[in-house]
Amino acid sequence: MKLNRTLLTTGVILALACVSGSAASMDIMSRDPYAGAIVIDAASGDVLFEDKPDARAYPASVTKLMMLLLILDAVDADHLTLHDPVRVTAKSSTIGGSQVYLKDNEVFSVDEMLYALMVQSANDAAVALAIHYMGSKEVFVDLMNKRAQRIGMKDTVFHSVHGLPPGRGQQPDVSTPRDIAKLCRELLKKPDALRYTSTWRRPFRTEVEVPFLLENHNTLLKTMEGCDGLKTGFFWAAGFSIAATAVDEDHRAIAVVLGAKSQRVRDKEAEKMLKEGLKKLGSNSASSSPASSR
Repeated sequence: MKLNRTLLTTGVILALACVSGSAASMDIMSRDPYAGAIVIDAASGDVLFEDKPDARAYPASVTKLMMLLLILDAVDADHLTLHDPVRVTAKSSTIGGSQVYLKDNEVFSVDEMLYALMVQSANDAAVALAIHYMGSKEVFVDLMNKRAQRIGMKDTVFHSVHGLPPGRGQQPDVSTPRDIAKLCRELLKKPDALRYTSTWRRPFRTEVEVPFLLENHNTLLKTMEGCDGLKTGFFWAAGFSIAATAVDEDHRAIAVVLGAKSQRVRDKEAEKMLKEGLKKLGSNSASSSPASSR
């Protein structure tokens, strides 16, 4: 019995050492008030404001925007449909962090999985979609990086499909505010993108008596008029990040804040930048109109 206790204690110490070793190998990317930020005109891509826009940071779950883009690409190319059934595998059902608690052999449509991915930020849904479409997470990550290069995300490298902190021997996803803004602009070309990113609450697993309630982590959807997406992200070394978009009359702006020290600062800065960006777009439009030039 004493030997068993000794082995158990040793095992716990070794496990903690592994976690500590993995944690110690990661740089803290968050800064005060943030690592970097940018606001662009969604229509033209013109920069409306920038502050360290090329600062490298961990995008965390903002990474999932690339998954949404690739799945919608596949739908456009008739490689998938939104009604296709996605069968959950054991690999999908054992992912930690934010999830919808998928079980091995459960089946959901691509559409339902995308809601879980974007509203709940479900890591298990990300893995299920990657395996369903490309057969493995690794092949899907390769596709993510190729797509990133095609849209000019030159300072981005993806290593995961979900943005979770890396395990031992793995590397974190890395991007910049400028690159994430390019990703958002490309994604907004997809008519269905805002349907997923603007949803605040939605039931999931509706066939049971008490469905799982998906709830969006982007509180700007509730607090800022015109905000209809896109995605938040957080883990301890990454800080708090957001890619947000808002529309005002005929103008749409995209704001990206990576590596903020707190959720409050992240949301405050993103909202302020979006409002100032939309105001600038409105002013530019007014000054260039025929009536104002007379």
